[in-house]
Amino acid sequence: MDNWYQLSKEEALKKLSVTNEGLSSAKASELLEKNGKNVLEESKKKSIFQVFLSQFADLMVIILIIAAIISMFSGNIESTIVIFAVIVMNAILGTFQHVKAEKSLESLKSLSSPNAKVIRDGHKIEIDSTDVVPGDIVVLEAGDLVVADGRIINNYSLQVNESSLTGESTNIDKNDDTIIGEVPLGDRTNMVFSGSLVTYGRALVLVTATGMNTEIGKIASLMNAAKSKKTPLQLSLDKFSSRLAMIIMIICVIVFGLSLYRGMEIIDSLMFAVALAVAAIPEALGSIVTIVQAMGTQKMAKENAVIKDLKAVESLGCVSVICSDKTGTLTQNKMTVQKIYINGESIIEDQLDLKYDSHRYLLYDMVLNNDSSIVDGKGIGDPTEYALLETFRKIGLDENILRESLIRIEEVPFDSDRKMMSTKYKMHGVSHILTKGALDSILDRCVSIATKDGVRPITEQDKADIIEMNRKYSENGLRVLTFAYKESSEELSVDTEYNYTFLGLVSMIDPPREESKQAVADAIRAGIKPIMITGDHKITATAIAKQIGIFHDGDISVTGLELDAMDDNELDQKIEKISVYARVSPENKIRIVEAWQRKGNVVSMTGDGVNDAPALKKADIGVAMGITGTEVSKDAASMILQDDNFATIIKAVANGRNVFRNIKNSILFLLSGNMAGIFAVLYTSLMALPVPFQPVHLLFINLLTDSLPAIAIGMEKPEKDLLSQKPRDPKVGILTKDFSLLMLSQGALIASATMVAFYIGLQVNAATASTMAFATLTLSRLFHGFNCRSKHSIFKLGFTSNSASIGAFFLGTMLLAFVLFVPFMHSLFCVAPLTMAQVGFIGLLAFIPTLIIQIIKVIIEKVKN
Repeated sequence: MDNWYQLSKEEALKKLSVTNEGLSSAKASELLEKNGKNVLEESKKKSIFQVFLSQFADLMVIILIIAAIISMFSGNIESTIVIFAVIVMNAILGTFQHVKAEKSLESLKSLSSPNAKVIRDGHKIEIDSTDVVPGDIVVLEAGDLVVADGRIINNYSLQVNESSLTGESTNIDKNDDTIIGEVPLGDRTNMVFSGSLVTYGRALVLVTATGMNTEIGKIASLMNAAKSKKTPLQLSLDKFSSRLAMIIMIICVIVFGLSLYRGMEIIDSLMFAVALAVAAIPEALGSIVTIVQAMGTQKMAKENAVIKDLKAVESLGCVSVICSDKTGTLTQNKMTVQKIYINGESIIEDQLDLKYDSHRYLLYDMVLNNDSSIVDGKGIGDPTEYALLETFRKIGLDENILRESLIRIEEVPFDSDRKMMSTKYKMHGVSHILTKGALDSILDRCVSIATKDGVRPITEQDKADIIEMNRKYSENGLRVLTFAYKESSEELSVDTEYNYTFLGLVSMIDPPREESKQAVADAIRAGIKPIMITGDHKITATAIAKQIGIFHDGDISVTGLELDAMDDNELDQKIEKISVYARVSPENKIRIVEAWQRKGNVVSMTGDGVNDAPALKKADIGVAMGITGTEVSKDAASMILQDDNFATIIKAVANGRNVFRNIKNSILFLLSGNMAGIFAVLYTSLMALPVPFQPVHLLFINLLTDSLPAIAIGMEKPEKDLLSQKPRDPKVGILTKDFSLLMLSQGALIASATMVAFYIGLQVNAATASTMAFATLTLSRLFHGFNCRSKHSIFKLGFTSNSASIGAFFLGTMLLAFVLFVPFMHSLFCVAPLTMAQVGFIGLLAFIPTLIIQIIKVIIEKVKN
């Protein structure tokens, strides 16, 4: 049925057999079984067999197939079998990686899937959005993602952005009226549609369609399947690989020409050149980078940081400024009422007494002008609001009884511009407007004040006393809410929020998280500037910032208004000293991000509200809150904190740095090993010596040394000094001059050891020389995996601190031993039998490059100390 918008609220409820109490749990389960989960069907995924076949559509695999065909025509059936075995093994590994990546993506998607607030059995509860069924009554508030199509049954100034459905970027004002006649989708103002975003107000919505029956499901415009894009690092590596491929191809042509010149058969020369190309090009580079990044994201997810975009892993290591919200991120987000200023005195909550009208009206305002609730001891909604409900309970009262006896007539929700919220109730036969919000927004609207002796006109002295008490509370790090009311039958709107009677101030504290102070210290040690951005007063924010170490002597704190008064030049001059921004607007946040970015910094910004989304998009790393964050902010962010904790950001930064370092070390390992093979082949070609490696040798080395140790290096744990280093400059790539020199020198060292083994074997015959060169190169690259774990020596790292690297070494060594010592493998891999003395030389020569590299590292460490 598509004409829900033409039905009245009562007709819609009747059609779905629902009351204002919502569905019963039993009925909801029955409907879920009948209608299925509230999800969009994804486009058909490739089968595992299709993924397996796609692994063969690769340039390197095609070269391998050509090599196998050449080998077959040359009569070397054993080499052909080995090459095809390598191709199939690579395809199986590639398929396994693809399937594992799909599962990882699904698990990350489930971590960041939205929840929905519904009314069931007469109570508001929070459920997974996939469990929403037709007939559910959903509670929508600013910042929510609409999870199903529905008919609005109660509207409170609801505005929705339906750009995901209609393409129209402006917010749509909604209502709960009945629409007569046929109207297009965009004009169905009493309906909300799945995939749209609530930007203002709130509403109760009767769900009419879920999953593929929604409007967005029908036109299939919302894609659930994430499309993977290559990260900047991968793109730069691809560019490097293509350049390297050209160089290697030229080398191969030279080697081919030299082989022909020395009288080698054309087919053998061609086979050697093709195999050299396959072994020299680091085709594993892209997959190794992806695997290391994927392992990094999984590790971060376990530590409550869900990465939505692989690019964020790279950028995290470069972060130099973190702009953090105060509430819930640096603090515990567990508000508790402290002092209350009422009747001209500061009291504690236990001293509230219903016999005083002013006390009673304050409590009414605290409970009724409040959208939160407490269900089974758990607060649902804004922590500030359910702290007020807890105060009501502490004095022995039940907010549910009060709320059931008094019905909300009208409301104007809170927004960041007005900084207040108002609701209208009829109490004792008289309409009352109850308001709460920021002192600077409400006090000037007050014309009278409630006292023990009744209501009287407010004086300038009263206002001065109130402002002074607010200052005292704020200086102690307390958050202060102002409460006011008026008797009025006029329609409630932003234009009628005036002529109030002042009731009192309620101060609350949200204490800093225990781990915040250490996390801030870690950030500063890591060369990162932590900044507090909050909607609280400057005095309150500065007090908290001092406690946790963000604000130091000589630092500046500014308000949003003071920031607005600065031009860009003044801001650029002062920004490095500003540690606290208070009373800021969403526009202020964007300006702060842009100012830091102008100075060449990589900026991380946290946010949880609808209005934070533009700043989260603007920042290099947008960080949304997983607990209190709106779905809009989560959609805009590149990382979601499952625990809303600042310390988790610092852990994620450390992980980001570690992932990049591990990738860099893996690349050093791959390229230095490849260079060793290239140097050895070039040397023998130029010196007119027999070829040092058979094609199958190079393929064995390629498969073995380009995978196991490289992945093990990617699993290296963060080092203790990781957060003692300055943030990485994102403009500086991996392949720097120093990196290239290190790669070439280490490659030359391994090639030298390989050539010494070759010469020892050459004293016997060419086959023994080739076997010794192959074994030495393979084993020395396995040893080299330990060198590339870190810039530190193995003694400082600890030999057993990365069990994966030990496992990769022993597995590689066992495979090499299997080839060298099992007779039937000799013909397959073109190896000659070796004496124990020759095996001893191989082990010694393979170890020498690692010994030299480790001695140099130890000397450097001693010089630095």
